[in-house]
Amino acid sequence: MPIYRGIEVTGFAQDDTGVDVKLSDGQSLRAQYLVGCDGGRSLVRKAAGIAFPGSDPTTSNLIAEAELAETPPEWGIRRDALGIHALGRVEYEIRNGEIVYADHGPVGVLVTEQHVGQTTEPTLSDLSAALITVYGTDYGIHSPTSISRFTDAARQAASYRKGRALIAGDAAHVHPPDGGQGLQTGVQDAVNLGWKLAQVVKGTSPESLLDTYHAERHPIGARVLRNTMASIVLRREDERTKALRDTIAELLGMDEPRRRFAAMMSGLDIHYDLGEGHPLLGRRMPDLDLVTANGPLRLSTLMHQASPVLLNLGEPGGFGITPWADRVRLIEAKEAKYVGTWELPAIGEVTAPTAVLVRPDGYVAWVGDLTQVGLADALTTWFGPPTAA
Repeated sequence: MPIYRGIEVTGFAQDDTGVDVKLSDGQSLRAQYLVGCDGGRSLVRKAAGIAFPGSDPTTSNLIAEAELAETPPEWGIRRDALGIHALGRVEYEIRNGEIVYADHGPVGVLVTEQHVGQTTEPTLSDLSAALITVYGTDYGIHSPTSISRFTDAARQAASYRKGRALIAGDAAHVHPPDGGQGLQTGVQDAVNLGWKLAQVVKGTSPESLLDTYHAERHPIGARVLRNTMASIVLRREDERTKALRDTIAELLGMDEPRRRFAAMMSGLDIHYDLGEGHPLLGRRMPDLDLVTANGPLRLSTLMHQASPVLLNLGEPGGFGITPWADRVRLIEAKEAKYVGTWELPAIGEVTAPTAVLVRPDGYVAWVGDLTQVGLADALTTWFGPPTAA
């Protein structure tokens, strides 16, 4: 697949059979589908006429890596009425449970800006001014290797698809970067869409399969917006917010709330609504250590081919998936470590299934046994109709 560098998309038009994409060099490309992964100001989203409702920023931060001519009197986090700020050596080590910073090298900087609304690329002068406002000095900051600006704006596309145009990542949702949730959410958007789009383009599955992309991923994006907006509120320095922050800290000192929040922020608690049944249905498949006829194997290795897997963990034989054998692999295996129950993020222990159908994105599409109840329907729904004998 060719990669065109230094060329921007300037617009597109779509019809019943494809998309004509206009490029900044005056040329155009014809494709069956167009996926906009072009950031929060996505031209693809705007040209498709997809609304982007949400909230404007109330705070703005600069984050950078640079050198300091002067050593600050103290490292770490500072809070004030303006917001949260931090200075720390990029290189550090943990000694006796405490962070010990190197005495030289680049410094990581986080500083809240006094004013909101700047849309230009941040400069060293912007960073210097923000540091002086907070610390009274910029510590002779120089030689930046990176400077970027982020805000607490929170917006989500009303739809992730408009005809043959789709959007993913920041083009579909922007939010505060707390917990690094934007990266994993955007990547999972792409992984969820990628295999579905490939099957539609190949003619394996009907175009309606693409509707499941919005149905599955839009609620996930909405939840990320919700919890990142909540975390922004917890940064405020008034007495009521401090009381709330202390209460949340107490809750997170307990095992169950901590497990749930960790699973939420890491994206490991995602549950697609694929119907009633085993608790594993619609959830991420655990990365098991398997024993197969060809030796030990991790489940994640099986998924490298980005193709669906029917994993039989019970008695070998008995599964008849010949009509789907050209697109679904049947793996007969035993678990190497787990017997009886599995431990899943967010929901805890579940009974180990006899067999599971795992989608290319790693999520479970069917759970059952040799009776194969519902298996043919799941195979057809996700991987197309059976091939005639």
